[in-house]
Amino acid sequence: MTINHGGDLSEGYFIAYLTLIMNSRGSTLEEAKAFTFKRLFQNDKGTLGDYSYRRFIQAYQHLEQEGSCA
Repeated sequence: MTINHGGDLSEGYFIAYLTLIMNSRGSTLEEAKAFTFKRLFQNDKGTLGDYSYRRFIQAYQHLEQEGSCA
């Protein structure tokens, strides 16, 4: 997935990205979160801006709740 560093990334983008990581690597949500934070944010929540970081956390929480309801 290509990232436009000039724009804010949406919750939907991060849901799709985290899901892709989990499916392609057979990883847990927590592992996908750690991988995504390292890969996209370079372990610094300010890398892509506050808006994108908040949407990343919201996407993680959304998937976490979805998993706990299943």
